[in-house]
Amino acid sequence: MKNFIKNPSDINRIEYWAATTMFVFSIFFLVSGSVNIHEWRYNKDSFTEAQQQYTYFNNYFLPSLVRYITFYGSYLLLSFFIVPPLSRRENITLNILFTLVIFYIISVVLAVTDTWLQGYFFNSYTEDQLYAKLFQESAIFSFWLLMMFALYNFIKHIAVYLLGNSDLIQSKYRVITRDGIYAFIIWMIGLFLLLISQVGSDVVLAFASCPLAGIFLYCYAMYAILPQLRGTAKPFRVFMKNFFWVTLLSSLPILAILLVLLTSHNKEIAIITALFNIGFQLLFTAPLAWYVYKHRISVDYEIKGLQTALGRSTADLNFLRSQINPHFLFNILNTLYGTSLQEKAERTSEGIQKLGDMMRFMLHENLQEKISLNREIEYLNNYIALQSLRTQSSPDITISTEIEDHVGVLQIAPMLLIPFVENAFKHGISLKEKSTIRVSLVTKDKTLYFDISNSMHDKPANDPEKDNNGIGLSNVQQRLRLMYPTRHELSIRESGKEFFVHLTIQLD
Repeated sequence: MKNFIKNPSDINRIEYWAATTMFVFSIFFLVSGSVNIHEWRYNKDSFTEAQQQYTYFNNYFLPSLVRYITFYGSYLLLSFFIVPPLSRRENITLNILFTLVIFYIISVVLAVTDTWLQGYFFNSYTEDQLYAKLFQESAIFSFWLLMMFALYNFIKHIAVYLLGNSDLIQSKYRVITRDGIYAFIIWMIGLFLLLISQVGSDVVLAFASCPLAGIFLYCYAMYAILPQLRGTAKPFRVFMKNFFWVTLLSSLPILAILLVLLTSHNKEIAIITALFNIGFQLLFTAPLAWYVYKHRISVDYEIKGLQTALGRSTADLNFLRSQINPHFLFNILNTLYGTSLQEKAERTSEGIQKLGDMMRFMLHENLQEKISLNREIEYLNNYIALQSLRTQSSPDITISTEIEDHVGVLQIAPMLLIPFVENAFKHGISLKEKSTIRVSLVTKDKTLYFDISNSMHDKPANDPEKDNNGIGLSNVQQRLRLMYPTRHELSIRESGKEFFVHLTIQLD
């Protein structure tokens, strides 16, 4: 979720496809004649009663189509070209001017199309009076759309901030839960939809009060009521009793606020809303809080059990690792290295030295989550050099490398590239046929480009690894998906005589 929130292009993509889907469906229903059939019939009947000529295309279809296109195009311009620089406080005056121009154009388009949609008013008004009426109503409606669009962007930025900082908010204010943040965002969106639907004020006030009270009651129950029930007899009954009194107290300010805001003719709505709030919280919010809390308790127990098992496994692994004393192995390698130098066995001493460097890497740096890219490249070079010692006596085996020496502080997960190289040497070398291995590694900015290819050879029928796809390839693919889920591209191609891997990673 955090990666999604931190990437504005993902949010913009969702907005674009949502708006485009609504636009396409609107056009489809308009063309099929199944949209707003009551409005269309009222429009037709109004022309008939005014004894004016009516055509569906001129007096309904075409004006509605122009409106849909205007709304869709204006939304795209505002959301993707004007609001983003405004949110970054870039060219504020110019972008505000563009916004006002767009909504002015919307008001003009609405007024002009209304002359076709509401042409039956020409019998009741003079031409100048009707134009003045339509342009005034369109200007008011356009201004209302501007306010709603500003409210929408306010809600969107509040939602992005809350979701992106949910961990920080929850750690600072423990009473605010992540579920409460999600519910608050949904409440804001629902309130916005009610406002643009132009429903009655009593419905808006009822929606604004009951769900919002439910969100706060849910957070309070998760923070204060439920944690105190551990070890109590009949916890659910005690919880519902405590929750009832809190709900009753929360309904009093709701009732007082509604009595003040609603007119004298709608005072009974305030009482109905307060009573509905009590029933809503007891029948929906309380069971939901109880279920979520009990589920979290069970999940916490499972996590603690897994942590205990993991701790035991880690202890066992550390114990096994301690049985292989690395100092002993390194001392033996140093002894063999010194002996090979005394006997002037240069290839042997070189191989022992590189093997020792690789063992140090595997015993120490391989345990880290991220290591320097330089160390990973050094390990690759040692491995390729060690394998080259084994194959350099064969003229039919060609190993070519173009591994760029990286200068910088880029980090990479350890042992992420070596499985591809191991696979190339395992399946690409044959002492009987001509064999080729090519390795290329370069970095540009923070992107690593890694290519490796090797020749393919038929394996004997009795080879136990004839059907093996490669050393650790499935494992490294899983690691890439987990550690670089949206920051890598892996392409593996296989022909009859060559195996090719192309990997791109965006590093830290």
